[in-house]
Amino acid sequence: MALLLAISLVFLAQSVTAAPRDSSAVKRILVFGDSLSAGFGLKSSEAYPALLTEKLREAGLTNFEITNASQSGGTTAGGLQRLPLHLKRKIDIFILELGINDAFHGVPIAQIRNNLQEIIDRVKAKNPNAHIIVCGMQLPNYTEDDYVFAFGQLYADLATKNNATLIPYFLEGVGGEPNLNQPDRVHPNAAGQKILAENVWRVLEPIAREVATAEAPARVQ
Repeated sequence: MALLLAISLVFLAQSVTAAPRDSSAVKRILVFGDSLSAGFGLKSSEAYPALLTEKLREAGLTNFEITNASQSGGTTAGGLQRLPLHLKRKIDIFILELGINDAFHGVPIAQIRNNLQEIIDRVKAKNPNAHIIVCGMQLPNYTEDDYVFAFGQLYADLATKNNATLIPYFLEGVGGEPNLNQPDRVHPNAAGQKILAENVWRVLEPIAREVATAEAPARVQ
């Protein structure tokens, strides 16, 4: 029982709610990423998903619930394994931020692309009307080789194929900036996470407004 309680508390801690008590009115946003979205080395309240909750409230979009289902060290293959648990609840907006750890390990581009496509396919199978946001990533430009180019391009191709909204470069304004990253120069610090929140908010806000005003389907009498 103690273990079950601890697990429950972990999941509750990852869910930041800006929603009314009427659960039928709640619009759900699922952030599905790796350490960049999990807020590695920071408080959960400093990670950009929590900051997005504040932006939703400030914008008057109070019927949204954000669940941060990100995992440090996460890969696309690991994401496929973790995904079924999060498909048990409705998803209105799905923010996908995975792949950079695959690239660091030299996973073939085709495999990364296929895994990300499978994640999107499974989300859409359960939530046909879900809006997909793809967080584009880039490798440090050490060399202009085919792998570096293909990795950056796969996110744009994925967004086009799935009629998803693309954030061209998720780490724009943060990547490579020492004062916006932790000592490892890989993970954003609290200031860097604020910029990530802005990068996501630029594309999330219009989508959230569209979702918020969409008519709910009529109930069967």
